[in-house]
Amino acid sequence: MDGRKCFKCQGYGNFQADCPNRRVLTLIEIEEIDHLTSELVEEEIEDEETATVLTPDVGELFVLQRILHAKEGPREENQREHIFHSRCTVQGKVCSLIIDGGSCTNIASTHLVSKLALTTIRHPRPYALQWLKKANEVHVTKQTLISFSIGHLRDEVLCDVLPMDACHLLLGRPWQYDRDVIHNGKSNTYCFKLKGRNYTLTPLLPSQVKPIQPLPGEGNTSEKALFLSETRVERSINKGKNIFALFVLEKGEGETPLHTLANH
Repeated sequence: MDGRKCFKCQGYGNFQADCPNRRVLTLIEIEEIDHLTSELVEEEIEDEETATVLTPDVGELFVLQRILHAKEGPREENQREHIFHSRCTVQGKVCSLIIDGGSCTNIASTHLVSKLALTTIRHPRPYALQWLKKANEVHVTKQTLISFSIGHLRDEVLCDVLPMDACHLLLGRPWQYDRDVIHNGKSNTYCFKLKGRNYTLTPLLPSQVKPIQPLPGEGNTSEKALFLSETRVERSINKGKNIFALFVLEKGEGETPLHTLANH
Protein backbone atom coordinates (compact mmCIF):
# COMPACT_ATOMS: atom_id res chain seq x y z
CA MET A 1 0.00 0.00 0.00
CA ASP A 2 1.20 3.45 -0.88
CA GLY A 3 2.38 5.08 2.34
CA ARG A 4 1.24 8.55 1.34
CA LYS A 5 -1.73 9.70 3.47
CA CYS A 6 -4.15 12.53 2.61
CA PHE A 7 -5.08 14.75 5.53
CA LYS A 8 -8.21 15.96 3.69
CA CYS A 9 -10.01 12.68 2.99
CA GLN A 10 -7.89 10.56 5.39
CA GLY A 11 -7.20 8.15 2.53
CA TYR A 12 -3.96 6.69 1.23
CA GLY A 13 -2.18 7.00 -2.09
CA ASN A 14 -2.06 10.79 -2.38
CA PHE A 15 -1.29 13.97 -0.47
CA GLN A 16 -3.81 16.66 0.49
CA ALA A 17 -2.87 18.89 -2.49
CA ASP A 18 -3.70 16.05 -4.90
CA CYS A 19 -6.84 14.86 -3.11
CA PRO A 20 -9.47 13.81 -5.68
CA ASN A 21 -12.30 14.33 -3.15
CA ARG A 22 -12.78 18.10 -3.10
CA ARG A 23 -16.01 17.98 -1.08
CA VAL A 24 -14.44 16.71 2.11
CA LEU A 25 -13.40 19.31 4.68
CA THR A 26 -10.92 18.78 7.47
CA LEU A 27 -11.90 19.39 11.06
CA ILE A 28 -9.67 22.46 11.07
CA GLU A 29 -11.46 23.91 8.03
CA ILE A 30 -14.87 23.18 9.55
CA GLU A 31 -13.85 24.93 12.76
CA GLU A 32 -12.65 27.95 10.76
CA ILE A 33 -15.98 28.15 8.89
CA ASP A 34 -17.97 27.85 12.13
CA HIS A 35 -15.86 30.59 13.71
CA LEU A 36 -16.38 32.89 10.71
CA THR A 37 -20.14 32.25 10.70
CA SER A 38 -20.31 32.97 14.43
CA GLU A 39 -18.54 36.31 13.93
CA LEU A 40 -20.97 37.33 11.16
CA VAL A 41 -23.99 36.46 13.33
CA GLU A 42 -22.53 38.45 16.24
CA GLU A 43 -22.00 41.46 13.95
CA GLU A 44 -25.63 41.29 12.77
CA ILE A 45 -26.91 41.06 16.34
CA GLU A 46 -24.67 43.96 17.37
CA ASP A 47 -26.02 46.08 14.47
CA GLU A 48 -29.61 45.36 15.54
CA GLU A 49 -28.89 46.16 19.18
CA THR A 50 -27.22 49.50 18.35
CA ALA A 51 -30.07 50.79 16.16
CA THR A 52 -31.26 54.20 17.31
CA VAL A 53 -35.04 54.41 17.71
CA LEU A 54 -36.28 57.90 16.81
CA THR A 55 -39.65 59.13 17.99
CA PRO A 56 -41.32 62.21 16.45
CA ASP A 57 -39.85 65.56 17.49
CA VAL A 58 -41.66 67.33 20.31
CA GLY A 59 -42.64 70.98 20.30
CA GLU A 60 -45.24 73.45 19.09
CA LEU A 61 -46.15 72.39 15.57
CA PHE A 62 -45.16 74.89 12.88
CA VAL A 63 -48.31 76.74 11.65
CA LEU A 64 -50.91 74.49 13.25
CA GLN A 65 -54.55 74.85 12.32
CA ARG A 66 -56.60 74.90 15.52
CA ILE A 67 -60.36 74.50 15.45
CA LEU A 68 -62.96 74.92 18.17
CA HIS A 69 -63.89 71.49 19.41
CA ALA A 70 -65.64 70.57 22.64
CA LYS A 71 -64.72 66.89 22.86
CA GLU A 72 -62.38 64.46 21.14
CA GLY A 73 -63.83 61.51 19.29
CA PRO A 74 -62.89 57.88 19.94
CA ARG A 75 -59.13 57.33 19.98
CA GLU A 76 -58.01 54.71 17.47
CA GLU A 77 -54.31 54.02 17.89
CA ASN A 78 -54.02 51.12 15.45
CA GLN A 79 -51.70 51.84 12.50
CA ARG A 80 -53.47 49.47 10.09
CA GLU A 81 -55.30 52.17 8.12
CA HIS A 82 -52.86 55.04 8.60
CA ILE A 83 -49.82 56.17 6.66
CA PHE A 84 -46.66 57.18 8.49
CA HIS A 85 -46.97 60.56 10.23
CA SER A 86 -44.15 62.05 12.26
CA ARG A 87 -42.56 65.38 13.15
CA CYS A 88 -39.16 66.70 12.19
CA THR A 89 -37.31 69.95 12.78
CA VAL A 90 -36.41 72.39 9.99
CA GLN A 91 -34.50 75.55 10.92
CA GLY A 92 -35.57 75.19 14.54
CA LYS A 93 -39.28 74.78 13.67
CA VAL A 94 -41.14 71.54 14.39
CA CYS A 95 -42.81 70.47 11.14
CA SER A 96 -45.19 67.68 10.17
CA LEU A 97 -43.64 64.84 8.20
CA ILE A 98 -45.12 62.00 6.13
CA ILE A 99 -43.31 59.02 4.62
CA ASP A 100 -45.27 57.63 1.69
CA GLY A 101 -44.00 54.91 -0.64
CA GLY A 102 -46.81 55.74 -3.05
CA SER A 103 -45.33 59.14 -3.88
CA CYS A 104 -42.96 59.23 -6.85
CA THR A 105 -41.24 62.36 -5.56
CA ASN A 106 -40.14 64.09 -2.35
CA ILE A 107 -42.27 67.14 -1.61
CA ALA A 108 -41.91 70.33 0.43
CA SER A 109 -45.05 72.40 0.88
CA THR A 110 -45.13 75.93 -0.50
CA HIS A 111 -46.26 76.99 2.97
CA LEU A 112 -43.04 75.67 4.54
CA VAL A 113 -40.86 77.20 1.84
CA SER A 114 -42.60 80.58 2.13
CA LYS A 115 -42.65 80.81 5.94
CA LEU A 116 -38.99 79.79 6.35
CA ALA A 117 -37.85 81.73 3.27
CA LEU A 118 -36.12 78.65 1.87
CA THR A 119 -34.02 78.99 -1.26
CA THR A 120 -35.52 77.38 -4.36
CA ILE A 121 -34.09 76.44 -7.74
CA ARG A 122 -35.74 75.96 -11.11
CA HIS A 123 -36.99 72.41 -11.62
CA PRO A 124 -34.94 70.69 -14.35
CA ARG A 125 -38.03 68.87 -15.65
CA PRO A 126 -41.23 70.83 -14.85
CA TYR A 127 -44.44 68.79 -14.79
CA ALA A 128 -48.10 68.96 -13.77
CA LEU A 129 -49.95 67.09 -11.01
CA GLN A 130 -53.63 66.65 -10.22
CA TRP A 131 -53.74 64.11 -7.41
CA LEU A 132 -52.41 66.32 -4.58
CA LYS A 133 -55.23 68.86 -4.80
CA LYS A 134 -58.92 68.57 -5.56
CA ALA A 135 -58.80 71.91 -7.32
CA ASN A 136 -57.16 72.66 -10.65
CA GLU A 137 -53.98 71.16 -12.02
CA VAL A 138 -50.80 71.98 -10.09
CA HIS A 139 -47.67 72.92 -12.03
CA VAL A 140 -44.35 71.92 -10.47
CA THR A 141 -41.61 74.37 -11.43
CA LYS A 142 -39.36 74.64 -8.34
CA GLN A 143 -37.21 72.50 -6.07
CA THR A 144 -35.59 73.12 -2.69
CA LEU A 145 -32.98 71.33 -0.60
CA ILE A 146 -34.40 70.63 2.87
CA SER A 147 -32.10 69.98 5.82
CA PHE A 148 -34.10 68.33 8.61
CA SER A 149 -33.55 66.47 11.84
CA ILE A 150 -35.42 63.93 13.94
CA GLY A 151 -33.76 63.51 17.31
CA HIS A 152 -30.06 62.80 16.65
CA LEU A 153 -30.68 62.09 12.95
CA ARG A 154 -29.48 64.75 10.53
CA ASP A 155 -30.44 64.39 6.89
CA GLU A 156 -31.18 66.45 3.79
CA VAL A 157 -33.42 65.80 0.82
CA LEU A 158 -34.09 67.51 -2.50
CA CYS A 159 -37.82 68.19 -2.77
CA ASP A 160 -40.26 69.42 -5.37
CA VAL A 161 -42.19 72.45 -4.11
CA LEU A 162 -45.95 71.92 -4.13
CA PRO A 163 -49.03 73.33 -2.39
CA MET A 164 -50.35 70.61 -0.08
CA ASP A 165 -52.33 70.48 3.14
CA ALA A 166 -51.36 67.00 4.36
CA CYS A 167 -47.96 67.94 5.83
CA HIS A 168 -44.96 70.23 5.51
CA LEU A 169 -42.50 67.61 4.25
CA LEU A 170 -43.26 64.37 2.39
CA LEU A 171 -40.55 61.74 1.87
CA GLY A 172 -41.46 59.60 -1.12
CA ARG A 173 -39.85 56.81 -3.11
CA PRO A 174 -36.68 58.75 -4.02
CA TRP A 175 -35.71 59.24 -0.36
CA GLN A 176 -36.59 55.65 0.50
CA TYR A 177 -34.52 54.39 -2.43
CA ASP A 178 -31.50 56.56 -1.60
CA ARG A 179 -31.54 55.47 2.05
CA ASP A 180 -32.34 51.80 1.30
CA VAL A 181 -35.27 52.02 3.73
CA ILE A 182 -37.12 48.97 5.05
CA HIS A 183 -40.78 49.45 6.06
CA ASN A 184 -42.35 47.28 8.75
CA GLY A 185 -46.04 47.22 7.84
CA LYS A 186 -47.24 45.90 11.21
CA SER A 187 -45.58 48.51 13.40
CA ASN A 188 -45.50 51.14 10.61
CA THR A 189 -41.84 51.90 11.31
CA TYR A 190 -39.01 52.69 8.88
CA CYS A 191 -35.49 51.31 9.35
CA PHE A 192 -32.33 52.37 7.52
CA LYS A 193 -28.61 53.02 7.96
CA LEU A 194 -27.03 56.44 7.52
CA LYS A 195 -23.33 57.21 7.96
CA GLY A 196 -22.72 53.83 9.59
CA ARG A 197 -25.51 54.17 12.15
CA ASN A 198 -28.82 52.31 12.24
CA TYR A 199 -32.06 54.24 12.73
CA THR A 200 -35.68 53.24 13.31
CA LEU A 201 -38.34 55.92 12.79
CA THR A 202 -41.55 55.44 14.77
CA PRO A 203 -44.88 57.08 13.84
CA LEU A 204 -47.23 59.38 15.68
CA LEU A 205 -50.36 57.84 17.09
CA PRO A 206 -53.39 58.59 14.86
CA SER A 207 -54.86 60.79 17.61
CA GLN A 208 -51.67 62.90 17.63
CA VAL A 209 -51.86 63.84 13.95
CA LYS A 210 -52.92 67.48 13.57
CA PRO A 211 -53.88 69.37 10.40
CA ILE A 212 -51.75 72.26 9.20
CA GLN A 213 -52.96 75.72 8.18
CA PRO A 214 -52.73 76.33 4.41
CA LEU A 215 -51.77 79.67 2.91
CA PRO A 216 -54.50 81.80 1.34
CA GLY A 217 -55.26 80.43 -2.10
CA GLU A 218 -53.97 76.93 -1.27
CA GLY A 219 -57.39 75.57 -0.50
CA ASN A 220 -59.82 75.97 2.34
CA THR A 221 -59.67 72.97 4.64
CA SER A 222 -62.59 74.27 6.69
CA GLU A 223 -65.06 74.32 3.80
CA LYS A 224 -66.59 71.04 4.94
CA ALA A 225 -65.93 71.54 8.66
CA LEU A 226 -68.63 72.50 11.13
CA PHE A 227 -66.18 74.57 13.19
CA LEU A 228 -64.52 77.90 12.46
CA SER A 229 -60.80 78.31 12.91
CA GLU A 230 -59.61 80.39 15.85
CA THR A 231 -58.21 82.97 13.42
CA ARG A 232 -61.56 83.49 11.72
CA VAL A 233 -63.32 83.88 15.08
CA GLU A 234 -60.79 86.46 16.27
CA ARG A 235 -61.05 88.32 12.96
CA SER A 236 -64.84 88.50 13.26
CA ILE A 237 -64.60 89.79 16.84
CA ASN A 238 -62.10 92.48 15.83
CA LYS A 239 -64.47 93.62 13.08
CA GLY A 240 -67.24 94.10 15.66
CA LYS A 241 -69.47 91.32 14.33
CA ASN A 242 -72.00 89.51 16.53
CA ILE A 243 -70.56 86.29 17.94
CA PHE A 244 -72.73 83.60 19.51
CA ALA A 245 -70.89 81.03 21.63
CA LEU A 246 -72.60 77.74 22.46
CA PHE A 247 -71.19 75.54 25.22
CA VAL A 248 -72.31 71.92 25.28
CA LEU A 249 -71.65 70.00 28.50
CA GLU A 250 -72.40 66.43 29.48
CA LYS A 251 -75.12 66.43 32.11
CA GLY A 252 -74.17 64.82 35.42
CA GLU A 253 -75.78 64.43 38.80
CA GLY A 254 -76.27 67.68 40.65
CA GLU A 255 -75.32 69.79 37.61
CA THR A 256 -77.42 72.69 36.38
CA PRO A 257 -77.74 73.06 32.57
CA LEU A 258 -75.62 75.92 31.31
CA HIS A 259 -76.89 78.25 28.58
CA THR A 260 -74.45 80.93 27.53
CA LEU A 261 -74.97 83.66 24.96
CA ALA A 262 -72.10 86.01 24.27
CA ASN A 263 -72.59 89.16 22.21
CA HIS A 264 -69.52 91.16 21.23
